[in-house]
Amino acid sequence: MGSTANTPSTLQSLIHIMAVVARTLTYSLASILLLLALLAPRSRKARFYLNVALYTCGLGACSVWGVVVSVVMSLIPGQRLNINKVIARSFYYLTGSLTGIRFVVEGEENFEKARPAVLVGNHQSSIDILYLGRIFPAFAAIMAKKELKYAPLLGQYMTLSGAVFIDRKNRKDAVKSMDLVGKSMNKRNLSLWIFPEGTRSNLPVPDLLPFKKGAFHLAIQAQVPVIPVVCENYYRLFDSKSRFDSGTIRIKVLPPISTKGMAPEDAAKLSDTVREQMLATLRAFDADQERADTGIPSSAHLSPSQAADLSAQRAKGVDPLGGVARLASFLVGRGKGTDWGKKVERDRVGMTKPGTKGLEPSDYGLVSEGEKARAGGQASSSAVQTHASG
Repeated sequence: MGSTANTPSTLQSLIHIMAVVARTLTYSLASILLLLALLAPRSRKARFYLNVALYTCGLGACSVWGVVVSVVMSLIPGQRLNINKVIARSFYYLTGSLTGIRFVVEGEENFEKARPAVLVGNHQSSIDILYLGRIFPAFAAIMAKKELKYAPLLGQYMTLSGAVFIDRKNRKDAVKSMDLVGKSMNKRNLSLWIFPEGTRSNLPVPDLLPFKKGAFHLAIQAQVPVIPVVCENYYRLFDSKSRFDSGTIRIKVLPPISTKGMAPEDAAKLSDTVREQMLATLRAFDADQERADTGIPSSAHLSPSQAADLSAQRAKGVDPLGGVARLASFLVGRGKGTDWGKKVERDRVGMTKPGTKGLEPSDYGLVSEGEKARAGGQASSSAVQTHASG
């Protein structure tokens, strides 16, 4: 009798404790975000933590929103394959506004020229989700590792939105899944997004990791075109460790590459062709000195005085403040701080080999993974020939 009477009281106490904990955590998080926001205009480290926190909150909010939208849109005939585009844009407009990251896209009409298609993009860091948010097309799904299927909220959303999960540790299952995916793409007129590098590169210079062949085998098997998508190297804005600044990043959607008549043995050649096109575009972005995030027009038709003024503006560097950090700067000011534009340029020049322009990875003494692999193959071949001749 006494035990039964105590049950409601115990439950109420538990609910009260949970409410107090939730309220404390909410107030603490709000206080931390406010403090970081006030420090962000004057401290790059504070700006990094602020934008990471805002990015994480945006991701969490859109995961919840994604589950709701997925359930609702799944009930509307013909709308399930538009779920990803709706959630992607929601995430971009929310999180991009908070962090001050925006994108300029060229060639977006190429998505409409071919569907279904295999969409391949370069994979730099964890914030690539933001660039997907800006350009992810309708009637497309994403291929992801199987482990993400069990991530809270994100996994449920991805499942409802038609994501394709691959067990990369089990090659037999992966090949079987690819076969089913190829048939499904043609049947449902569905495009599929894949990161052919397989992992994040986090490279400070414009380069690509070696491509895995799965995406290209799939395209050939399904006889659908490949559409390469290139996102500008944004290491200058985000380095995953201490820098998360605001700015504009360029994206280019390249024309579709047909796979009609190709056989499985053509996958390696197709992979090389796509990688070469993407790498050329990536390096062209970097070689362009009139970066999109300076907001400065082309100097091709400027008078000498205008050109001089343009050079003076460029010397000031890129404004690293945007989103919440920019709003906070109106309250606390910016302080003198460091001219990060000049500092980055000094660092770049200091890393560059004498006599080079700093436009190629080799100018910094760096060698791409692909070049390492080729060099290793050539070395092995030479060793075999030497051994044979001996």
